[in-house]
Amino acid sequence: MDIRYSANPADIKRYTTEELRKEFLIQDLYEPDQVKAVYSHVDRAVVLGILPVHEEVPVDKGIDIRKNFGTKFFFERREAGVFNLGGKGTIRVDDETYPMDFEDCLYITMGTKKVTFASEDPENPARFYLVSAPAHKPCKTTFISFKDAKKRPCGDEKTANKRVINQFIHPDVLETCQLCMGLTQLAPGSVWNTMPAHTHERRMEVYTYFNIPDNNVVFHMMGQGQETRHIVMHNFDAVISPSWSIHAGCGTSNYTFIWAMCGENKEFDDMDEIPITEMR
Repeated sequence: MDIRYSANPADIKRYTTEELRKEFLIQDLYEPDQVKAVYSHVDRAVVLGILPVHEEVPVDKGIDIRKNFGTKFFFERREAGVFNLGGKGTIRVDDETYPMDFEDCLYITMGTKKVTFASEDPENPARFYLVSAPAHKPCKTTFISFKDAKKRPCGDEKTANKRVINQFIHPDVLETCQLCMGLTQLAPGSVWNTMPAHTHERRMEVYTYFNIPDNNVVFHMMGQGQETRHIVMHNFDAVISPSWSIHAGCGTSNYTFIWAMCGENKEFDDMDEIPITEMR
């Protein structure tokens, strides 16, 4: 497991491009029939990529659970959200099996003992993206299809940020301990995923970008509002965004991204906006 420690915002002012990428960027999450995991000490979020091709892959494959979590099994003190970003697949959660189509989501509650992932077609495998956060009580494992997510259109073509926020793991949809997740789709011609940029001191965030057209990238904006930096992102890259960092991005084309948040609250609109003209 790749372990990332918390970074001081004063320190990253001196980071080179490579140091910034090493600290916050998550690449190469998907390897056939393996589990790739990154543990962040920012709110103890864990990001996993699972690409089952020829095997049914358990969530803890290759992970020393006792060493990394101090528990007997992965979900003993954790909850998680999973999105399928590939072909059709299934997730087995204890004795229940959930079919997962493209952009479907599954919330998995604390206390779940066995979770495995499989693809229907090895030639077009499922691609499971998972974010986990510590939990303090069991909730209810819940499947949310893309069509059942709560839709929140926002933005405008004039400011190149027309988009639909699809809220999946959200207080208006289901109960969780602290995890919130959703999927935002940008309209053709729009490139900003949020603006004005914002922070939320009370929560961290993880983004993953996909549906980026060939030969295009996304410039993920981070850092403090008056000390901004950027990381260039490609398809299926993820990025850790601490609470002190702005959360924003601009692509060379429209794209889709998944946001995941954990921390002190689950208030989606708990944001500290930074006026565009005050950014540096």
